[in-house]
Amino acid sequence: MKIVQVPRRFVASEWGGTETTILQTSRALQRAGHEAVIFTSLALSNQRREVIQGVPVRRFPYSYPFFGLTANDRRDMDKKGGNLLSLSLLLGLLREPGVNLIHAHTGKRVGGVVRTAARLRGIPYVVTLHGGYFEVPKGEMDQMLSPIRNRPEWGRVFGALLGARRVLEDAAAVVCVGGDEYAAATAMLPRQRVELVPNGVDCDAFAQSNAAGFRTAYGIAADRRIILCVSRIDYQKNQIGLVEALAQVAALVPSVHLVLLGPVTVASYHERLLARIKDLGLTDRVTLIPGLRPDDPLLPAAYHAAEVFCLPSLHEPFGIVILEAWASGRPVVAARVGGIPSFTINSEDIIHALPGDTADLAARLIQVLGDPQLAGRIAAAGQIKARRDYAWSAIAARLVDIYRELPEKRRR
Repeated sequence: MKIVQVPRRFVASEWGGTETTILQTSRALQRAGHEAVIFTSLALSNQRREVIQGVPVRRFPYSYPFFGLTANDRRDMDKKGGNLLSLSLLLGLLREPGVNLIHAHTGKRVGGVVRTAARLRGIPYVVTLHGGYFEVPKGEMDQMLSPIRNRPEWGRVFGALLGARRVLEDAAAVVCVGGDEYAAATAMLPRQRVELVPNGVDCDAFAQSNAAGFRTAYGIAADRRIILCVSRIDYQKNQIGLVEALAQVAALVPSVHLVLLGPVTVASYHERLLARIKDLGLTDRVTLIPGLRPDDPLLPAAYHAAEVFCLPSLHEPFGIVILEAWASGRPVVAARVGGIPSFTINSEDIIHALPGDTADLAARLIQVLGDPQLAGRIAAAGQIKARRDYAWSAIAARLVDIYRELPEKRRR
């Protein structure tokens, strides 16, 4: 079987959970004897062809169909949420030989391109929702739409021709990675096949690493007790809330140090974050690291250098970094939002914090830092769960089952 995976963008320099899922399921599909390739746009890249960890990636020209956009507007949309148009991608999907199925990882106009290509080829397509399709907080949506606010749009006709509004309804199946979005999709798409397929983790890749080497690389003293957060620098991820919690933690744990690791996807939020760190007098307690490539040995090393992992998101479809922390044997404190409660158990393999509550987040971090037995117990439980339930081979096998169960009339 040959599967083409289609995300909106895919670059190693701007890595996140969606990219990890697409790459690792593609690799697992290859190991199982299938052919998997990634077709995407040239957003944030100038390389038409690339191979990432054995998976071929092809990128196609694109545009944002709005009048009056600045270079900064386009850059902001490349990084987060831009509804791009790529007719070159459509032609690429139509010309690629031997394709049995197209798997879209986005909706809107790119989803419409996938829908149109599949219909013209007479093959099925599947859509995975990686969060944010049904439920995005108003403040975040306002930020995402700010580059195109009051900009005349010339691309509506293409959206209509591509059937962008029917991407989910016409798919052979809709896959959700998180429990909350699965429930929303089931309710919103009562006639559609909706499946819950969680993210996974390469446990072996995170099992061992050089924690001391990570500290040396970033100049963090051996006596600093590291809280690690791996996520995009973005209002969704709420790093400012974590920095404010750090100020409270530091009053009781003087050696605490926060590491924020991830690419900047919202420049204005990054500026606010830096200002808040300075205002709170925490500059010497916070290390910011741009996103690392998925194969960089410093990524697992960051987890092993940490004493606790924290994900303070305001909304989160799944939280694949929780699996990475578990695989690294680290205790996790995370906001009880989105899909996180669907695969974690409070006080058993994680400590939940109240969403957006800085004082509660600080209290939960202090609890874990101050109780080695609790930290060790939830870390061990998470590590067992990650290895038992979330191997990529099992996730890919579930996807293949879904592909094979599609109605024959939609497979021709």
